[in-house]
Amino acid sequence: MLAEGLTATAEPGERRQQASIVGAAEAMVSSYDGHAQYTLPGVLSDVPVAVLVIDQDAGTVTYANTAANELAGNIGLPVPVDTWGAAAGLTDLGGSPLASTSGPLSLVAAGRPVAGEAVRLNPRRSSDDARAAAGVGEPDQVLWVTGFPLSADASAQRLSLVVFLKLDDADGSIDPEAQLQALRERAVVATDIAFTITDPRQDDDPLVWVNPSFSRISGYSYEESVGRNCRFLQGPATERKAVDDLRQALRDEQPVTTTLLNYRKDGTAFWNQLSITPVFDGEGTLVSFVGVQTDVTERVRVEDDRKAAFAAERAARRDAEEAHAAADAARVEAERAQSRLALMAEATSTLSATLDMDDLLDRLASLCVPLLADWVFVTLVDEHGAVSGTSSAHRRGMTEELRRFAALRIADLPEAAPIRRVLRSSEPVLLPEITPEFLAAAAPDPALRAVMGELGTSSQLTVPLVARRRTLGALTLVAETQARRFGADDVDLARDLSRRAAMAMDNVRLYQQEHSVAETLQRSLLPELPEIPGVVAAAHYLSASSSADVGGDFYDLLHLPDGSVGLAVGDVVGHDVAAAAAMGHLRGLLRACAWDAGEGDPGEILGRVDRLVQGLHVAPMATMVYGRVERPSAEGEPWRLQLANAGHPPLLLRHVDGTVEMLDGITGMLIGVDVTHRRASRAVEIPPGATLVAYTDGLIERPGEDLDQGIAALVQRLRDAPVGDDPAALCVHAVGPDPDRRDDVAVLALRFG
Repeated sequence: MLAEGLTATAEPGERRQQASIVGAAEAMVSSYDGHAQYTLPGVLSDVPVAVLVIDQDAGTVTYANTAANELAGNIGLPVPVDTWGAAAGLTDLGGSPLASTSGPLSLVAAGRPVAGEAVRLNPRRSSDDARAAAGVGEPDQVLWVTGFPLSADASAQRLSLVVFLKLDDADGSIDPEAQLQALRERAVVATDIAFTITDPRQDDDPLVWVNPSFSRISGYSYEESVGRNCRFLQGPATERKAVDDLRQALRDEQPVTTTLLNYRKDGTAFWNQLSITPVFDGEGTLVSFVGVQTDVTERVRVEDDRKAAFAAERAARRDAEEAHAAADAARVEAERAQSRLALMAEATSTLSATLDMDDLLDRLASLCVPLLADWVFVTLVDEHGAVSGTSSAHRRGMTEELRRFAALRIADLPEAAPIRRVLRSSEPVLLPEITPEFLAAAAPDPALRAVMGELGTSSQLTVPLVARRRTLGALTLVAETQARRFGADDVDLARDLSRRAAMAMDNVRLYQQEHSVAETLQRSLLPELPEIPGVVAAAHYLSASSSADVGGDFYDLLHLPDGSVGLAVGDVVGHDVAAAAAMGHLRGLLRACAWDAGEGDPGEILGRVDRLVQGLHVAPMATMVYGRVERPSAEGEPWRLQLANAGHPPLLLRHVDGTVEMLDGITGMLIGVDVTHRRASRAVEIPPGATLVAYTDGLIERPGEDLDQGIAALVQRLRDAPVGDDPAALCVHAVGPDPDRRDDVAVLALRFG
């Protein structure tokens, strides 16, 4: 009924989407009637649109969500619909009150649907004088009213639903028909609640529609979601009993609400509050299930942390019945446990948020000072056990004193020094009180003892930084005076913190090793451009991978034995270290084939490379362009380019006057698809002084644009470059000031003299 009113002016494609949206709304609110009568307030309480439920028999408003209460104030419910409209200050567009049988609220209260009608919100007419005097809701706003019955005619309680949505009305006029489609979309798209619709009539009850909020929460796009059963959100830690209960409710065709641990596309887990309602047609046949989903991860996490933090406190309260002193002690312990949990949670999130060692050490010091110690000193060792670095912090600054202490301490580390003992044994060393005798043995250098006196050294705790069975260093906590003395409890806390810090440090170490490997791989795979007489060459490379500086794109420039110049640009599928390795194989094959063929046709050379790639299985599919440039027979004559293409974007030729020519008209199938495919070649003359620009598709692909638009933008950037720019400057102009790092980018520019 509501779907017919909403889709009357829509195109066929729009009708299907609108019908899905309306079906979601009708099914969601239909659960208010019957045994699931408390589902509606829980689902719609914080929806960013005003929602009312009206009792048709009594003509009263029985439910109003948060947004509706903001319109009418906290008016007591139930209340007659006309009274509620007056309290909210609702009028028709001409300013007349809605208290009439033809008004939209009255029609809905009578059990009649309202497909959509514009009304004006005028707080000056509100019966709540206090709100009107305060100017709440001013200036006037235009609302779009939609309503329909919730209950079947035979229901014991006949209910209707009313939804108010705000319309844009900046100039005081409104065109409801013109804004209808945008309003429908906004109703579901703008909400933070995820809606899904499945079709139980199809095999495995697949998803047939999801709204954008579902894609945002789960990470799966519309295309990746539709056609699949939504169990793809489940993972190894999803509770089986909750899943079984959910399946049983669906088999029984009953509404169900539960909370599941689900997984996003990137593998991260989140808690999903899920309400599923069956939808039946006029004959009582099940036609769909409508799901309403909300990410409640933060709520679950906070609740779990709260339960853990107050576990000790609850135990203390039980003990309070026996002894007040024991209860006080337990309460203090609970507070300490809560602080410890909070510190550990903060440490985990803070230390894991960086991959820079210096930044990580600064964060670790900030966590310790002043909460755990007056000042702190971190000692790092290399893989051979030698001290390789330090970091420190003091609650009163004293940067110069800390710097002098670090230099003197590392230069003077006798066997009695706590740091040396911890590094040797990987066990904590607790010194509740540092005596002059111990200080003389642990710090023989008088200058070191003097700076320790300036910093204040009364009590000390040193714990090892151990991760993956390797000692990375030591963490030293120092108290200035006896007012803070370290004990056994501090040892446990410091060890817990040091484990987290060491794991974060080792992750940084592993990341830096991987980054170093990637840099080495890049240097070996990306060639140094040779110096070729008559040719000025430059190249630019950007990797899309955050963990490596090289990907699947490549370029190459060859000075062939016959004096001609070979050039190539290609793109292997993927943009990570694996793609880079495949790229290295492919580039090696191309160099060998080009060098061996000499004056051979570029199309034949690409065909030979294709046969080797597929025969040796050295790389997946790839695009590539290869050209051989012959020198002119006399000075001033053009260079001659023979060009072949394997599914790659066309090369660009920038003439001396700044005009740009696209070398299209020559295409061929990708490498790795059809070993029998033959690729043709094209001959192009290159005037002296012109610059040939080759590139990969990462330079021209943009979300929402086709490749023709990207190529046109690249051509324009090259045209806008100053006429006298050399190839290196042209590469910078080609990439642009803000490159898109979703894909690898390679650019090769050759100027022929």
